[in-house]
Amino acid sequence: MPALDFTSMDELKKIVKATANLDVIGGYKLGFSLGYTHSLPKVVSVIKEMAPDKVVVLDHQKAGTDIPKIGKLFARVCAESKIDMAILFPQSGPETERAWIDALKEKDIGFIVGIRMTHGGYLDTEGGWISSNKIMQAFTIAVEAGGTNFVGPGNMPDFIDRILEHVTSKGVKSPVMWAPGLIAQGGKITDAGKAAGERFHAIIGEGIYEAKDPEAAAKEYGSQL
Repeated sequence: MPALDFTSMDELKKIVKATANLDVIGGYKLGFSLGYTHSLPKVVSVIKEMAPDKVVVLDHQKAGTDIPKIGKLFARVCAESKIDMAILFPQSGPETERAWIDALKEKDIGFIVGIRMTHGGYLDTEGGWISSNKIMQAFTIAVEAGGTNFVGPGNMPDFIDRILEHVTSKGVKSPVMWAPGLIAQGGKITDAGKAAGERFHAIIGEGIYEAKDPEAAAKEYGSQL
């Protein structure tokens, strides 16, 4: 799952053209940069025209961190832009998480929930502000809402193990794990994949879009799956 975290439309077309026909590519993850620069509907339309059989995932970086009612506006923008799935990081607490998930479900947009970032200084135990004792509640709420897709840091396979153990204990039979933090941030596809199991999406940004040959890079990373 290439992460398209840059601003150039020409670069977007280059990456999609190079990878759209590869079976190992499941879709594309959009951050704020392309959408803010060119408008989200335009960016999604370009991707879907070039790669109609691929999923487009919005990673607002980080969605689910506002008041609960803003979730409906977020879901409306996603729907009008023809986003297939959206990543939520509900750092604003449980009420916002529930409201934003419900809003996405009303628009038939898939939701992917994460809560642990890939860098240090994030949890309270490492000098950050997010409670290490509360983070699993975010996954519990996602499961209660019917969620089966979760985000974990690819450079922290032990935490991926922890997520999967938690959600399966809550009744999720075939969880799908998505993992950033690979390649440029030190995570290894093989290690993250072993932790995540067979339903695994490796999210790779710089490793593909900064490669001299994006197609060859995508094939190489795909072989590591």
